[in-house]
Amino acid sequence: MAAPQLIQDDDDDDDAVRLHVEANVTTANPDTPPPRLANGTPTRHASSSFSPPATEKHPERGGLSGLLKQNQLIRSLSGGLRRHCDYVKIAVPEDERADLLPAEWWKTGVAFLYALFILFFTTVIITVVHERVPDKSVSPPLPDKFFDYVDRVPWAFTVTEVNGLILVGLWLVQLLALKHKAIVGRRCFFLIGTLYMYRCVTMYITTLPVPGKHMVCAPKLYNDSTGKIWRILRLISGGGLSLTGSHLMCGDFLYSGHTVMLTLSYLFIQEYSPRWMWWYRWFCWSLSASGVVCILVAHEHYSIDVVIGYIATTRTFWWYHTMANTHALRQAPNNFLSRTWWNPVFHFLERNVQTEVPVVFSLPVTLPSSCRQRYRIVEGVGREE
Repeated sequence: MAAPQLIQDDDDDDDAVRLHVEANVTTANPDTPPPRLANGTPTRHASSSFSPPATEKHPERGGLSGLLKQNQLIRSLSGGLRRHCDYVKIAVPEDERADLLPAEWWKTGVAFLYALFILFFTTVIITVVHERVPDKSVSPPLPDKFFDYVDRVPWAFTVTEVNGLILVGLWLVQLLALKHKAIVGRRCFFLIGTLYMYRCVTMYITTLPVPGKHMVCAPKLYNDSTGKIWRILRLISGGGLSLTGSHLMCGDFLYSGHTVMLTLSYLFIQEYSPRWMWWYRWFCWSLSASGVVCILVAHEHYSIDVVIGYIATTRTFWWYHTMANTHALRQAPNNFLSRTWWNPVFHFLERNVQTEVPVVFSLPVTLPSSCRQRYRIVEGVGREE
């Protein structure tokens, strides 16, 4: 008797293995003796090698045990098929990703030259403004509410510059480790150049007196052009820091350049670091916040210098990244952010960036082709295992 059975393996959620099993079951009637030949020897069938199962007395129990054995056999076969199955990996081509986030290093170079020129121009403006700063005996420091409540701490400004150097160093290391460092780099260079250009304007149009009697300003040179050039070169070589002894000129108060660098470094570190590095973000925020406070504690800038520096830095950073990350705003007719003067420059830098820049880290140095091939082979063997 032939009995078709359809058994489905429920262990595989994706691909159901359907097998048709046909079993020929031959039962012999114990009451009917086997046929005999002429010499009286009974005939031997292939099925006679099987002894009558003990479950004949209980046919239901024997059928259940047979069904269980068949299920185990089918499960083992389906498990073997799954282990030897070839998986097809579908990945997004690298060319398509590159089209969405092109490096365009030449644009990064243009942004770097822009920032470099503005920083050099800032030193020129500081030298010019220094000649216009009124003498302390003629124009005493302006009243400042923060100075009324907090006395000056001489070493506080050193803390500010040390914190700034640490933050800038951390950001440079993080920038080199980013995969899309070309895009992020030109954003950083453009914002640095723009903020310091704003600072040149505010310093030049309004010259404030020194904020404290403790400040020592270099003597004025008036028409000595050669001396002014040497001062510009000295200021550039020392990075404009008091730690290096290169910054002895006064007048660059409105607004604070130290506030710009402390705030901008933290904003970039926060924006382009993964969320799980919360401890790193808090550490950088503490460096930035304490550095800004120490500027006021040292009485090196008026409170208005720090406030305007913070507002200008944060708003420019947020405006730029809102435009960069929200592509619908770029061509929107009612987008007021597009009315900024730097909107054409923004389109030049961000025209081909079609998606938000992900926070992905990679080696700053490209590996040789032989090393990349070995890495792919090892990675493939590891996946097969």
